[in-house]
Amino acid sequence: MRTATATGIHKSRLARPEPRRVRDKDHVKFVAKQPCLICGRTPADAHHLRFAQHRALGRKPSDEFTVPLCRGHHREVHRSGGEAAWWTKAGIDPTGSARSLWLRTHPLPTPAMAAEVTRPSLAAAAAADPGDGKPDQSIGQRDANNEGKPFLAAGPQ
Repeated sequence: MRTATATGIHKSRLARPEPRRVRDKDHVKFVAKQPCLICGRTPADAHHLRFAQHRALGRKPSDEFTVPLCRGHHREVHRSGGEAAWWTKAGIDPTGSARSLWLRTHPLPTPAMAAEVTRPSLAAAAAADPGDGKPDQSIGQRDANNEGKPFLAAGPQ
């Protein structure tokens, strides 16, 4: 009798991969230091917006989707039947607040940052130049027709 062995599933190879769930303790601490979105009280709890990401068994949404709520409002939102309806009743879009808080701790790269990244690679390319005076043929300068041509094996026809 054969026994089946569990090999596991590589979820990144699925047609619809599982959404990433980022964990960042420093960001959660930063959110908890902010005033409550509803009443402005501090200290606050970092509330994970459950409706912002698809559910997973026993897993919170990503830390990207956290907003500050005082203890009273945090308990209230968890006791309410529908979280999205609770936020609508409060008249607040928490996803925008969560996004702005995330960008404060994880800023997007600026053009100056991108230039710093490319400068060393340009210097490395200049150092690797053989200096024979012949122009290099970069990918952008190659014949565009060479791409996609099938390889034909030479042989008796």
